[in-house]
Parts: sequence; C-alpha cells; structure tokens
Amino acid sequence: MMLIILLKEGTDTSQGVPQLISNINACQVIAEAVRTTLGPRGMDKLIVDNRGKATISNDGATILKLLDVVHPAAKTLVDIARSQDAEVGDGTTSVTLLAAEFLKQLKPYVEEGLHPQTIIRAFRIATQLAVKKIKEIAVTVKKDNKEEQRQLLEKCAATALNSKLIAGQKEFFSKMVVDAVMMLDELLPLKMIGVKKVQGGALEESQLVAGVAFKKTFSYAGFEMQPKRYDNPKIALLNIELELKAEKDNAEVRVKSVEACGGSIQTSVGSLTDDVLGQCELFEEVQVGGERYNFFKGCPKAKTCTIILRGGAEQFMEETERSLHDAIMIVRRAIKNDSIVAGGGAIEMELSKYLRDYSRTIPGKQQLLIGAYAKALEIIPRQLCDNAGFDATNILNKLRAKHAQGGMWYGVDVNNEDIADNFQACVWEPAIVRINALTAASEAACLILSVDETIKNPRSGGDGPPGPAGRGRGRGRPAHAH
Repeated sequence: MMLIILLKEGTDTSQGVPQLISNINACQVIAEAVRTTLGPRGMDKLIVDNRGKATISNDGATILKLLDVVHPAAKTLVDIARSQDAEVGDGTTSVTLLAAEFLKQLKPYVEEGLHPQTIIRAFRIATQLAVKKIKEIAVTVKKDNKEEQRQLLEKCAATALNSKLIAGQKEFFSKMVVDAVMMLDELLPLKMIGVKKVQGGALEESQLVAGVAFKKTFSYAGFEMQPKRYDNPKIALLNIELELKAEKDNAEVRVKSVEACGGSIQTSVGSLTDDVLGQCELFEEVQVGGERYNFFKGCPKAKTCTIILRGGAEQFMEETERSLHDAIMIVRRAIKNDSIVAGGGAIEMELSKYLRDYSRTIPGKQQLLIGAYAKALEIIPRQLCDNAGFDATNILNKLRAKHAQGGMWYGVDVNNEDIADNFQACVWEPAIVRINALTAASEAACLILSVDETIKNPRSGGDGPPGPAGRGRGRGRPAHAH
C-alpha cells in the first residue's frame, strides 16, 4: 500500500472514539475547576494571572474566563458559561457542571460504540421535554400587585447572592439591587446603574444614590467656603478646561451628566442661556471614605442611579461588584419574565424524576439515553450536598422519595443538612435561568459529541507548550531578549 502524505509534517490529527473520549475528559477537568464554587456553601477561587493580579471569585464565568483554556473542546464549556452570564447573569457554574455531567453519563455509551447522532437526537428530545416541563410547573407572579412583585424580586436577588461572598449581607444588598433596578425606565438598561468602589469602611456603608455620583474632579480657590449643597441648581455642562485635570475624569462626568440632567454640552462660556442648562433637584458634595463625591440627585431626564460600594480589600470589592451584577441581572430577568421556580436542586430533581418516568415509556436506545440525561440532572443537588459536606447519597435518596410522592419543590436544605420545600423557604429563581442553563448545557454536550476529529496545523500560532517560545515571544528567540 502506498503511503500518501496529505497534511503538512507535524500536523496533529486524532479521530474516532478515542478523540471523543479525550474531549469528554477535557470537559470533566474544566468542570472540576468550578465544581466546588456551586451553592451557598461553595468555595471561592483565587486566580493569579501572568501579571500577578489576583482575583478572588465565585462566579463560574469569571473563573473560566481567567483560566486560559487552550483545549479546543473544553473552550466550548467556557463559551456557554459566558453566554449564560451575558444572557441571564447567574447560573454560570450550574451550566458548566450540567454540560460536563451530561458528557460523563454518556461516556460509557460512546465507548461501547453507540453512534453520537443517536445520542444527540435523544438529548434534543430530552431538553425539549425538560423545558416544556419547567414552563408547566413554574409559578407565575402577579405583576399588578407592586408589593408582592417587590418581595418576589428581593427573594430572587437574595437567592442569587446566596452563593456569593456577601451572602451574610444578602438582605441589605438584595433590597439595594431591587431599588436600583426599580429606578430605571421600562427597558431596564444595565449601563444606567453605575458602580463606584471606594476603599475603606464596612460593607454596610455601601449606598445607593438616586442619580449621578462621581468623584469630585475640580477644585478652585476658596472652594472650602462654598455651600456643600444646592437645591434645584442649574447645571452648566462645559466642554472646556476650567483647569488642568485628567481628561478621563471630565469625559466620564460629562457623558453621565448629560444623559441624566438634560441640557446640552457647551464649548464656550459665552452663550449660557437657560435652555442649554441642565437641572436636578439636589446637588451635594459628600465625603465618602478618603474621596469627596459630587451627588446629583433627582435628575429629570434619565432614570439612573449609582451604587457606591465600600469595603476593605480591593479584590473583595471587585467580587462584590460581580455578585451585584449577577443579582441585578436576575432582578431584570424576573421583571421581564414573571415565572419562577424553586432553586437548591429542587427543579432539577423534579425534571430528573419526570424524564426518568418518561424514559420508561419508550422502547429502544432512546430509553437509556433519556435515562442518562435524567441521572445527569442530579449533579446539581449532589454537588450542593458535597460542597456543604453532607452525605450526598443519603440526601438524594430522600429527595427522590419525596419527589416520587409528589413533593415537587423539595430541594437541599443547606442549613439543616436535610431536605426542605424550597418554594416555602423562598429559594426562588426566574424560570428563564434554568431554561437557559439546560438548553445551553445540552447544546454544548451535543456539540462536543458531534466532533470526531481534531486537526491541528503545526504553525497555527503559539498554542504549543508555553516554553521559552511560548506566547507573545517570537519563536526561538531567547526569553530574556525583552
């Protein structure tokens, strides 16, 4: 037989079942990285990048973003975590875990030579059924009753904050987040909630300003003598340098104030008439930590607000900001989609039971595969137990029994090492979070299953082993030539 060399020398190809198995294993490794961050008893990760900047985070998407993943199949999991973060804001760890668990449950079938397309077909069916089931059992909350809606939103925000560093202050922050989102207009634009971090002080000193707040960027002779607050002032927005000051500060101030106060930006001081001036109800200058801040409150034009975060370490405040971002996203979702489900593994157990029962009614291979899907869903409650140090097998058995008797909202109770009705316990999440997580996870699993060959060109960039000729340095040049 002739040997035909088709690809360039050094090209790395691997195909068939071993390739699939290796991809599945790579995804397991990714899941291991975020596995322990799930839930209220989850641990945090400290990640140091190549510049030595340390980040402490509990947010699946943040962790995966900072892990520089080079394995092509494992990157898929990073992508779904990001898409979950962008779409609903919370549930990033769950989505990664689910996808990896789907693959783990399928591994034996792949090894036995079951064709991936059969598996993919079964998974598509299972996902459709699961999503339909979520929509059926989700509880809709009436919007017309403002008080009720507000309570619901606060509970959703509190659930999102449960697994974060600031879980201890979740009451305080969930109220703040709901207030912040309620101040926005119909479209709920995220960028109208500004977050400013001021070091020092306690977390509870964080505050919400109904309007624009920014660091005091200008000073002038005798400014200490000026009054520190004005009611209904007129605001001139000037585009000229009244003093030499960093351009960035000025630009930020201008943009925010124009959006909020109305008025138009002037380039000269000559034509200041009433119509080009903005206004607000109250201007005051306040000392926050070591900085002086200007607050413009009650701005007529844009509905905007600023959250000022206090706290000790910088990493801690950054993590607080990320946690608040998750909570804000969740509250926005809950306002737009008013149906909710119980968290804490309750919804997953219910879907698992439903799919397991369904799988027993159909013949053929599909039965095994939908059963595998159902089993994979149990990873969420199981991981919640593991992270809290409970006996997972014991609690899952209790949960299965309870769900079989029709207790559909029963999930893990992390505080008492038992099971509890999480709907009563107010562990609520917008249904959309769960729907999105399921669809994204199953899509990713199907995507990874449908790849049976990887071809890596030898010179396609420096993704090789990061030796002296690693990233960013020309190949072969000594590392110290920089």
